[in-house]
Amino acid sequence: MKYTRRMLITTGLVVSACQASLALAENLPGEGITVQPVQSTVAEETFQTLIVNKAMEALGYTVLPTKEVDYNVGYTSIAKGDATYLAVGWFPLHANKYEKAGGDNAFYVSGDYISGAVQGYLIDKKTAQKYGITNIEQLKDPKLAKLFDTNDDGKADLTGCNPGWGCESVIEHQFDAYGLRQTVTHNQGKYSALIADTIARYHKGQPILYYTWTPYWVSGVLVPGKDVVWLQVPFSALPGNRKDIDTSLPNGKNYGFEMNSMKIVANKKFAQDNPAAAKLFSLMKLNINDVSAENMMMSQGKNSPADIEAHANGWIKAHQKLFNSWIDQAKAAAK
Repeated sequence: MKYTRRMLITTGLVVSACQASLALAENLPGEGITVQPVQSTVAEETFQTLIVNKAMEALGYTVLPTKEVDYNVGYTSIAKGDATYLAVGWFPLHANKYEKAGGDNAFYVSGDYISGAVQGYLIDKKTAQKYGITNIEQLKDPKLAKLFDTNDDGKADLTGCNPGWGCESVIEHQFDAYGLRQTVTHNQGKYSALIADTIARYHKGQPILYYTWTPYWVSGVLVPGKDVVWLQVPFSALPGNRKDIDTSLPNGKNYGFEMNSMKIVANKKFAQDNPAAAKLFSLMKLNINDVSAENMMMSQGKNSPADIEAHANGWIKAHQKLFNSWIDQAKAAAK
């Protein structure tokens, strides 16, 4: 009799434990919902995306493998509901893409995921000091432009921006605005290959001219102020609806591009139907220096999918309290 009672108690405890586990699973707001993240083909945006994906998984969502797409495709896919979110939407750089794909009627955006991103043109410090080059407009001078000629056509070669990224339209607009079309060539292709050639030229002691942005590993290899210098522009000149915007920074310098933030861009209906995810997207913050440090590890060979996964897991572990606070607040928003 005692044995039977003990068995019943034990069985009851097991059933209660199972029910508790099921209750916990059912309490996760994303349970039974599948999401499709997208990102650009820039491998250095995988780390940021993975951290968002892992936070979504912690909320119970089933996260499909991230699809790599052109930014334009990413925005249109999210607007149509074919994708759920883009973790690295650049603003205001992508403002035109955002508006063309549906703007506020199609998307949910709240808060900055990563802040303080700068971009612009740089040359090696040695050439800058020797010839007194501080402004890209000076390359209208054929003699100065020829210093950066890599293929003997008499024109400077700018390591530029991939088509579809958004920065290419700014560069092309500024080439005309600053009168550089006759003396400078905007070299486009696979940025990682182009910048690798640029760095190789620098190590050979040759002059270099290139476009880059932060956060990115390039500025950890070619350090601004030490190896290279930012070039200013003669005046603000942006394409389209941003034509009247002043790109001067708070320090008074003007590198031709606005200070950017990276925002999580989600399908609006999904955000409305999923207040936990919407809350999460509004809360998440990632330090730009952490992104640059991870990108540097990638540039040093730790760039396999397993490596990047480990980087994301390592960041979460190092910031576990912060990560958990996002999840807790997101869960609360669903109640």
